[in-house]
Amino acid sequence: MKRTFLIVTLLFSLLNYAQNISVDSQTYTPQQLIEDILIDSDCIENVVVTNVSGGDFNGTDFSYGFFDAAGTSFPFQSGLVLSTGRLQNVPGPNNTLSDDNAPNWEGDADLEFALNESNTINATILEFDFTSVASQISFRYLFASEEYQENNPNSCNFSDLFGFLIRPASSQDPYENIALVPDTNTPVKATTVTPGVQGSCPPQNEAYFGNYNGTNAPINFNGQTAVLTATANVVPNQTYHVKLVIADEQNFRYDSAVFLEAASFQLSTDLGPNRLIATTNALCEGDTLELIAYQDGQNTYDWYRNGVLVQGAPLGCGTCGSYTVSEPGTYTVEVGLANGCISYGEIVIETSPPPVGNDAILVECDQNQDGLTTFNLFDASSDLTNNDNSATVSDFFLNEIDALANENTIANASSFQNEIPFQTVFARIANSDNCFDIAELELQTSNNTLNIPNLEVCDGIIVDGFASFDLNDIAISIQGQIPTGATLSYYLSEEDAYNDINTLLNNFENTTADFQTLYVRVENNNQCYSISSVNLVVLYTPVLEADETIFYCTNTYPETITLYGGVRNDLPNNYYYEWLFNGTSTEVDTSFNEVNETGTYTVIVTDPNGCSVSRTIIVSPSSSATIETVSVEGLYPNNTVTISVSGDGIYEYALDDSNGFYQESNIFSGVTGGFYTVFVRDINGCSIIEETISVLGFPKFFTPNGDTKNDVWQVVGSNTQFSLIETIEIFNRYGKLISTQTISNSGWDGSLNGEDLPSDDYWFVTKFLDGKTYTGHFALRR
Repeated sequence: MKRTFLIVTLLFSLLNYAQNISVDSQTYTPQQLIEDILIDSDCIENVVVTNVSGGDFNGTDFSYGFFDAAGTSFPFQSGLVLSTGRLQNVPGPNNTLSDDNAPNWEGDADLEFALNESNTINATILEFDFTSVASQISFRYLFASEEYQENNPNSCNFSDLFGFLIRPASSQDPYENIALVPDTNTPVKATTVTPGVQGSCPPQNEAYFGNYNGTNAPINFNGQTAVLTATANVVPNQTYHVKLVIADEQNFRYDSAVFLEAASFQLSTDLGPNRLIATTNALCEGDTLELIAYQDGQNTYDWYRNGVLVQGAPLGCGTCGSYTVSEPGTYTVEVGLANGCISYGEIVIETSPPPVGNDAILVECDQNQDGLTTFNLFDASSDLTNNDNSATVSDFFLNEIDALANENTIANASSFQNEIPFQTVFARIANSDNCFDIAELELQTSNNTLNIPNLEVCDGIIVDGFASFDLNDIAISIQGQIPTGATLSYYLSEEDAYNDINTLLNNFENTTADFQTLYVRVENNNQCYSISSVNLVVLYTPVLEADETIFYCTNTYPETITLYGGVRNDLPNNYYYEWLFNGTSTEVDTSFNEVNETGTYTVIVTDPNGCSVSRTIIVSPSSSATIETVSVEGLYPNNTVTISVSGDGIYEYALDDSNGFYQESNIFSGVTGGFYTVFVRDINGCSIIEETISVLGFPKFFTPNGDTKNDVWQVVGSNTQFSLIETIEIFNRYGKLISTQTISNSGWDGSLNGEDLPSDDYWFVTKFLDGKTYTGHFALRR
C-alpha cells in the first residue's frame, strides 16, 4: 500500500512543473500523510496517527496537508506541511501576507511547556505512535515564516513557535523537543536562526538561515531556514509518541509553516556534529577525524563522500564501522542491519587552514640591567600572529612539547619573570576553529637611556606652583632619540613605569609644587624601548592687579593721566612691558603709560623667563559739567528749581554747600526765595562747578528800626523774575489798603502817610502780568 502512494506521488510530481509549489488538504488522510508520505519505510512500524487538530476553513481547506514542489526551486520535492494559516495561502508567489485565522482555533500547552513560552493560538497538530528497529531516527525539515522581514527591527522580537515533541508512548514525562538548532539546545525560531538586523539585533545561528524570499519565491513566506535535520535517540522496538505542532504566538498575525520532506523519517546513525567553519568547528587541515557508525550485530557499512562510495562493498571492508576522513565533503554512511533495514548517517566536514605562527622577539626594559625582568608575553601577539586578525595567541609554554600537547600553560603569562637572560618560550597560535601553530618567543631586555629636557610651563592664573602640562610635548622634544612610530606613556613612579600600570593622562597637573619628576616609558611595536625620567618645572609668572576701569576728564585735554602695569609684590623694573591701545601695539615699553585718549589699554608683562601675563585698563570719558539753564517753576513752598547741564560725566547736585549733601536729582523743591550757589560735581572725579541763582521770594517779616537790616519789606529775586510782576498791594489785618508797590519801588518801610504803623501781621496780594495773583502775609516788628 505504501509503495502505491509513493508511485501516485511521483506521477503527481512529474505533472507539476509550475514555478510555485502546490498543496492538497483533501486527497490524503492524516494516517496516509504520516505513514505513506513522511515515513514510507518498512523499518519503522506500528505507525498510528492518534490526534489531528488545526484550522478548519469550512471543511474545504485546512492548515495542514501534502505539498508538491517538483520543478520548483524549493529544496524538497514533496512532503508534509503544517501551517498557522490556511493551507491554500502556503504556495507562492510571495506577494500577499499570509495572515489567517479560523473559529475556535486554540494553542497548545505541550508546545508552550517544551519551549518555555506562553499565549499560543492557531496550533496545527499531528500526533502519531511508531516503533523502530534502530536506536535513532531522523527526518529533514524547513521552517518558513512571514515574521522573517529583511531590515525590519520587528523581526528581532517576534516569532511563531513549532516543535517536534517525542517521548515513550507509555510515559507521562515531559516531551523532548528535537526541532533544535544543530548541536545546541536552542529551539528553531525566526529569532534564533536569523542573519540579524543591523543596528537592532546581531545574527543568531546564521549558518542555518536559508534566505529571504522575493516576490517570485515558490512559497508565500518572507523567509526560511536552511534544510535542518531533527534527530531522536530511541530504544529499538519500543513504541514512541510524536507530536508535530506549530502555533502562532500572541496573535494570529504573520503566519508560519514547517515543511517535512517526504520519506525523510528514517532510521539514522549519529556521526557527530557537523564540522563547519561558520560554527567554528571545522576540521583543521592536515588533521584527521574518525567517523564511527558501529552498531552491535552483523551489519554492513557503506561510506560515501559527496555521493561517491569510498569504503564498503565492492571496495572492501564492508563491515568497517568507522571511516577516517582528512578532506572536506559531505560524508554519509548506510548501515545495513541484520533485518534488512538501512540506517542512514550524514555529516558535513569543512576544513580550516591552520594559522601561521611567526617566531618573534619581545624586548622589555630592565631596571637593574641583569637581563631578568617581568614580561607581558601577550605584548608580542601581533608579531607572533604576523598581524593576522583571524588568529590569536591562546597560551604560552616553557617548552615545545607542552605547547603541542596544550599542557602545562604558563599561568602568569601577562606578568612572566624570565629565569635566564634571552630565555625562549613557546606560543600556541589558534584560529576560531582551534587549529593551531607553534612559534618561538625570545625574551630580551633593553637598556636604552634617553636625555629628556625639562618640560617647563608657566604658572597659572593663581600663582601657586601648580600648572597643567601637556605631556605630548615630551615626545616632540625627543623625536630624534626614539624610533619612528614609538609610543610614550607616563607614570608617577619608576616602579609603575616598569610594571606598566597607573598610566597618567597626557593632560597632567603636577602634584608637588614648582618641580616634579615623572617617568617615561617608550614602546616600539608593543615592546619596551626605554624607561627614563623627565623633570616638570613650573616657571614663575608675574602677579598683576586686577583689570580696572578709570576715567579721563575730557575737558582737561591735552593733560594726561598715568596708567600703571600693576605688578604686585615685586619691583616693576624686572619685567618687559608691552602696551596695546584698542588691540594695537604702541611704542611704550615702560611700567607706566601716560595717556589722554579714552579706550581699552592692555599691558603685557613678561618675566625674563618668558612667562607673560596681562591686564586690561579701560579708560572711559568723563568731564566737568557745563550749566546750560536754571529754571524756577512756581512760588515757595510749591516751587521747583531745575539745573540743566551738559557733559560726559555722571553728576550730583548741591545748594550752597560744596562739601555738604549732594543729590543725584537735578531738581530742588520748596526752595525759599533768595540767592543761592548751585554746585555740580562729577562723580568720576572731574572738577566741581558752581553758579549763583536766585529764587523769587516774599520775606516773612521785616524790622524797620533804622539798623539798616531788614528795614524795608521787598520782593527777593532776579530782574527776570521781577519783570513778571505788575503790582504788590499791602493790607492791614482788617483789609485796609496800606500801600501799593511796583517792582521799581525800593520796598515798604512800614509807614502810612509818614506815620509808623504798629507791629502787626500784614497781608499782600501780588498781581502778575499774566493775570495770576499770589496772596500771603508777613510780620512787621519794631
